[in-house]
Amino acid sequence: MINILMVFIGGGIGATLRHLCNYFFMGSLSYWITFLINILGSLLIGLLSGFFLNYTNIPSEVKLLIVTGLLGGFTTFSTFQLELITLIQEGNYKNALIYGMLSLVVGLLAVTLGVIQAYYIMK
Repeated sequence: MINILMVFIGGGIGATLRHLCNYFFMGSLSYWITFLINILGSLLIGLLSGFFLNYTNIPSEVKLLIVTGLLGGFTTFSTFQLELITLIQEGNYKNALIYGMLSLVVGLLAVTLGVIQAYYIMK
């Protein structure tokens, strides 16, 4: 039960932070805010996952609170998909392609960089 509570609390905080980012940076390019949120979240998920692999004494509840809850709530693949479809429906194919490809490639690179960085920090 505590695991569910940790994910719930972290997810609420993460989703609220994402909403505040979108609120303060609203505009015609709001999909790039989602892009930045997802890249930052990917980097942090990679970094913290690598950190948690090396420090096994950290309680699983803390990992669930931060990685699954907070960062899972902060980043959002569903919003990314909706914004991508919206760009396509608007006929903005060039930005849809750039946004989609950059989100996937840079997100993967950010997670990888986070894991590598955590490895070197732990050495």
